[in-house]
Amino acid sequence: MLTPIQKIYDIYHDLEHQEKARRDISAGKLGIPSAFVTCRSCSRRSMRHRWEENLFVCPECGKYSPMGSYYRLKILMDDGHYEELDHEMSAGDPLDFPGYKEKIEAQEKKTGLREAVISAVGPIGGIKTVVILLDSRFFMGSMSRAVGEKVTRGIEYADRHKLPLIIFSASGGARMQEGIYSLMQMAKTTAAIHNFAKHGGFYISFLMHPTTGGVTASFATLGDITLAEPGALIGFAGPRVIEQTIGKKLPEGFQHAEYLEKQGFVDKIVERKDMRNTLIDLLKLHQKNNQATA
Repeated sequence: MLTPIQKIYDIYHDLEHQEKARRDISAGKLGIPSAFVTCRSCSRRSMRHRWEENLFVCPECGKYSPMGSYYRLKILMDDGHYEELDHEMSAGDPLDFPGYKEKIEAQEKKTGLREAVISAVGPIGGIKTVVILLDSRFFMGSMSRAVGEKVTRGIEYADRHKLPLIIFSASGGARMQEGIYSLMQMAKTTAAIHNFAKHGGFYISFLMHPTTGGVTASFATLGDITLAEPGALIGFAGPRVIEQTIGKKLPEGFQHAEYLEKQGFVDKIVERKDMRNTLIDLLKLHQKNNQATA
């Protein structure tokens, strides 16, 4: 039974999470959302409430737009309840790169995030799960030293507590302002996933637009099950770089989720409206399998 202090604590954190989700909806608009949103793909305008109802998929052309990580947690977790992990971790400047600190401050002010990743633990369909989300609104979700550390800690938390793991990836790759410190995160996160798998952990990798570079070459492509949002660009180098390197034209839609699903690289493309139910089905299937083999 919860004490009065614990009840107040829970109420406070519920309100805090709700406020973060609301802030995600208006991020980049100085906290004042306009009545209309213009699609970057079809250039048509729709009422903001229609975008929210459609989970930030264009109501006119169906093009996917970035969804704030706190907002995604709100619609994913049971009743929007979760505990955030390593909230205090923020972006650093290990190489004293010119102008980097100022850019970090600008990103923090624009998005309300401390870094390009959020990690949390909470119930999905009644199953306690660790969820890690890269947020493309913060330096294009690029992997810094802090991002790699936070991802690794989230994986290790799932490993210690024998919990399933879901990682939502959206990244432009390594963060150039952190040089080798960024590249080292590929090995660190890969090692953490390896240990998690060795101990029987269940990992669902959910790829969003775009998932590229060092994130693709490390933890994003090591899932037991790999899901993707429609139209997501997934790859290491971009199509233009590959074409220039091999001197050939790439197939139509190369590196997009639909093409990669046909090649067996992606197990299933999942629309946002089906995201929660699909993940619940997979988590319950894994839980049932574990109980049967216990």
